[in-house]
Amino acid sequence: MIGTTKIFAQTPNPVQTLFGTVANPLATTYGDYNTGLIALLTNIIRLAFVAAGIFALFNFIVAGFQYMNAGGDSKALTAAWSRIWLSLVGLIILVGSFALAALFGYLFFGNAEFILKPVIYGPK
Repeated sequence: MIGTTKIFAQTPNPVQTLFGTVANPLATTYGDYNTGLIALLTNIIRLAFVAAGIFALFNFIVAGFQYMNAGGDSKALTAAWSRIWLSLVGLIILVGSFALAALFGYLFFGNAEFILKPVIYGPK
């Protein structure tokens, strides 16, 4: 075809074609921003952890109100303490997962952020 340019995965820079500029589809950075599947998954995981933290805070507040409004009722006190403990266990699991990922990354790969911030090497 007239006016077309072949684009290979190894092409590091954008290629000028008849229809405009085409960038490398496998590139993992766009300017100062990370892009690609790993960046998407990392952002989803970060969002899930932030949502879990906000949910635990909400549960602590609700459990505090339940505890204050129990008025000596043993069932209400038990429900409030149960909610507090479940929130606390959830936060411990959340923080523990970060700690274990950092520990395993340091022990096996020599870098604590190896699992927490993965890098995929490929054509650039």
